[in-house]
Amino acid sequence: MTGLHERHLVVSPEWLALYYRHPLELTHGEGRHVWDADGNRYLDFFGGILTTMTAHALPEVTKAVAEQAGRIIHSSTLYLNRPMVEMAERIATLSGIPDARVFFTTSGTEANDTALLLATAYRRSNQILAMRNSYHGRSFSTVSITGNQAWSPTSLSPLQTLYVHGGVRTRGPYAELSDEAFIRACVADLEDLLGHTRNPAALIAEPIQGVGGFTSPPDGLFAAFREVLDQHGVLWISDEVQTGWGRTGEHFWGWQAHAENGPPDILTFAKGIGNGMSVGGVVARAEVMNCLDANSISTFGGSPVTMAASLANLGYLLEHDLQGNARRVGGLLIERLRSVAAASPAVREVRGRGLMIGIELVKPGTDEADPEAAAAVLEAARAGGLLIGKGGGHSTSVLRIAPPLTLTVAEAEEGAAILADALHAAG
Repeated sequence: MTGLHERHLVVSPEWLALYYRHPLELTHGEGRHVWDADGNRYLDFFGGILTTMTAHALPEVTKAVAEQAGRIIHSSTLYLNRPMVEMAERIATLSGIPDARVFFTTSGTEANDTALLLATAYRRSNQILAMRNSYHGRSFSTVSITGNQAWSPTSLSPLQTLYVHGGVRTRGPYAELSDEAFIRACVADLEDLLGHTRNPAALIAEPIQGVGGFTSPPDGLFAAFREVLDQHGVLWISDEVQTGWGRTGEHFWGWQAHAENGPPDILTFAKGIGNGMSVGGVVARAEVMNCLDANSISTFGGSPVTMAASLANLGYLLEHDLQGNARRVGGLLIERLRSVAAASPAVREVRGRGLMIGIELVKPGTDEADPEAAAAVLEAARAGGLLIGKGGGHSTSVLRIAPPLTLTVAEAEEGAAILADALHAAG
């Protein structure tokens, strides 16, 4: 155990998890690589939980941060803030939400917390519909709508949460159905649920469940849900904390895979847009955003420095078509990983879109999740020079792969080869 690890254990909560038997201290990064305190170099396929979205030490972002910090670092939302207004204008346009208003926070948790506040105030209801296997943050309200027991430490809640089927395609009571039948069954479940509730405020859903192991429903499920929700006046909140900004390759936002009935009422974002800076936010049409009848501010949300970073990062992403790169390189990586998985009896499924890929591990010959195998692959991948994440529903048995969106074909091939060796070594 390193000295820093010992010091960490003395002052940190026991529930603050660290990866690896011998935890890493990362000291610096460049492009798609990071280095630890011992000088070891790693190909980064997790990006600080999908947060280093474009690249480590991206010159355009670091330059923007340094220049803004040299002028003014902080002012709060009580003063006009040019970078914040400029970023809000860009996001409002990109969101697809008509007459959009944007409120900035410092994290995805806070963004989802704000979305819940808006929805419950607008609808005068504390009932929330959420998806099974979901994750929406670590605050008291977001924990209470998280459908993943491993990340929900209390049953106490300020909200009444009702859970809906549909977030996991290949497990559960509808797994054997065709996509069309799956959607019909989930819609029938939602209609039945609404018949037994009074006045739900909103359905909150991740288009692809992040912590839940990069699971997703068939395209069109949330469009079908939207038809039912609209009949009851229930809002749709799309949690784009992990799926936003082109990571899925096919779409800029995850909700666009379910776009038949237009954009969501409320969209939340965070993680990658700041490329490591603390940025989150909420987009909603003016009628919903303006429903609060009390004063509110954001002390740190939308700070000049984080907005300067976000503007530079978004500009780089759009100018270099990183969504297209995620589609092209991500498609290649998924195919390579499926080829690798075919040789491993421990792999149940390789799934995902763009540069958001999950490898689900089970005990060979069964459908039983194998978190020990996932932990072993994580260690073996690190030994081979690759950093990945893990997640999943009832156990952390899914390898989570989400490299920066500038990933090259050569780096994708390298990472797939390391994962092949890691699966073999761990299996």
